[in-house]
Amino acid sequence: MVLRCIRRTAAQAVLLLLTGLTLAACQRQPATPATQPAAASELAAIGKLAFFDRSLSASGQQSCASCHSPAHAYGPPNHFAVQPGGPNMQDHGKRAVPSLRYLRSVPIWTHTYASSMKDRLEVSDNMPSGGYTWDGRFNRPAEQAAAPLLGADEMANGSAAAVTEKLSKSAYAQRFRAAFGTDIFQRPDDALRALGQALERFQFDDASFHPFDSKFDQVLDGKAQFNPQEARGMALFVDPKGGNCASCHLVEQGAAGAHPTLTDYNFQTLGVPRNPEIPANANPAYYDLGLCGPARTDKADNPWYCGMFRTPTLRNVATRQVFFHNGRFHSLEQALRFYVERDTAPEKWYPQVSGRPQFDDLPAQYQGNVDQRTAPMTNHRGGKPVWSETDIADVVAFLKTLNDRDAQPVRTLTSR
Repeated sequence: MVLRCIRRTAAQAVLLLLTGLTLAACQRQPATPATQPAAASELAAIGKLAFFDRSLSASGQQSCASCHSPAHAYGPPNHFAVQPGGPNMQDHGKRAVPSLRYLRSVPIWTHTYASSMKDRLEVSDNMPSGGYTWDGRFNRPAEQAAAPLLGADEMANGSAAAVTEKLSKSAYAQRFRAAFGTDIFQRPDDALRALGQALERFQFDDASFHPFDSKFDQVLDGKAQFNPQEARGMALFVDPKGGNCASCHLVEQGAAGAHPTLTDYNFQTLGVPRNPEIPANANPAYYDLGLCGPARTDKADNPWYCGMFRTPTLRNVATRQVFFHNGRFHSLEQALRFYVERDTAPEKWYPQVSGRPQFDDLPAQYQGNVDQRTAPMTNHRGGKPVWSETDIADVVAFLKTLNDRDAQPVRTLTSR
């Protein structure tokens, strides 16, 4: 099963590359006389400059790196469930910030629809998979880049023209013109797409985004060994009758010894409790339903998608203080405890409705979408959790071996 997923991912990556090149050749004809295209290294260099450029935001205080901190594996630099943004940095996003490391392995969005729940459960390829962001609505980082740049509660530019105006005044404006055409700033939509291409090249090509230098990687290469606690933790992690984590967070090497990214890129409905720290959740009518909206709009007509979010990589997970799509938990131990006690002690996590706990971050009509068929989500109220507190400590020890060498943990519950 792992090899099939890896082969599919590789095929999709090739298709993405070919498609991207075709679109670039066919859709973006230069308005100025033809010039030699900029080298990938120059695009990556421009993308790096833009990634750290706070002037591209309406507030002048926020860059890509503000939320995706290089020191923290390109993840959030703090414990905030959602990050501040907007024109005056007084607004807030609606989802936790994911890490941008290991993006090159993400497959394009795909889903072969299964006609019955039985088929969905028995054929893993029927699970929706791939795409960037928590809801997979972008197939390339180049496409995804416009979302934070234009997002009202993020960098808050009102239009492509607003982004282009800022780009035209940047310290690297001349390099941008040389790479994309002397009149690129007169074509705002093209300029925004070009900025996305440069950011993508930086995130794909810069070695800091895919170091593969954790202790886990050294063990895979035969250069290190787990200590006894780490080894116990990994055994608990992969045990299909225990944590069963490796059913989604793949740990086996791929073709030619490729190291895993600790995710199958599939989507799941876990029923994570509602997070009151997210300002949008103050409205009881607001729900973030993942694949079926509100950020993603093209899958809203499929009720089975409602509540699904993409399985994240667990690389560098032990450096974070924000877990799950809504940042509901702020320690790794708490996140793991929820995972194994969600069904044995639901009253710890959810409000009581008519004497029964209810998944409180999903409307009633989608409660049945929550996974209660995959171990350990098959347990029952009052049952024994598959992990003890000692087991959780062992799993945490294993997860710490997934930290890249340069990844600094967010150590304190303080703002930046």
